[in-house]
Amino acid sequence: MMTYVQLKTNIQDIVENTFTDDQLAMFVQQAEQKIYNSVQLSSLRSNQTGSLSAGNPYLSCPSDFLSVYSLAVVKANGEYQYLLNKDVNFIREAYPNPGTSTVSARGLPKHYAIFGPATVDSNELTFILGPTPDAAYTVELHYYYYPESITVTGTTWLGDNFDSALLNGSLIEAIRFMKGEESMVKLYSDMFGQSLILLKQLGDGKQRMDAYRDGQVRYPVK
Repeated sequence: MMTYVQLKTNIQDIVENTFTDDQLAMFVQQAEQKIYNSVQLSSLRSNQTGSLSAGNPYLSCPSDFLSVYSLAVVKANGEYQYLLNKDVNFIREAYPNPGTSTVSARGLPKHYAIFGPATVDSNELTFILGPTPDAAYTVELHYYYYPESITVTGTTWLGDNFDSALLNGSLIEAIRFMKGEESMVKLYSDMFGQSLILLKQLGDGKQRMDAYRDGQVRYPVK
């Protein structure tokens, strides 16, 4: 377990150098970005509900959205219908009049695609749905996002549960910033790689298993 205060102290003690707060924050945030894009941890999943309106084929993405795990329309009876992910070209060809005022051309959405930047904020994305909704529906989105950095919150799931990956990843950035010896960069890179292997066993393996469906984890015997 490691807080941000402890992490900053450890970075400076190990490389035997003093950095500014901005520099330390940069090292840590770059390490977080590498980790969060290397391992699909359950703690990186978020859930949000939204609303569709009749005649509007577009749905705004959450402000912290990065990628989709699933998107479902919730029918009036509470039944979930999960939409199939397609590209925009498919949506345009299959449903050529997305903004149509013809009620008969609308229906319960079956497909979705990431359409592109929102018109009101070019930094945010929108979905396009097909067919265009024929009524107001609730949607539920499970998606991947970056949690707030430990540099902001002081503690995070990663710092509490896998500080070795966070520390070793930050050390790589620190030693590169110092233009350190290539051997030292390799040393920290190797240690970071070992930490990621263990973290992937958790995030991409153990967190996706249970004893009932998969049986107990067994080491292979030669």
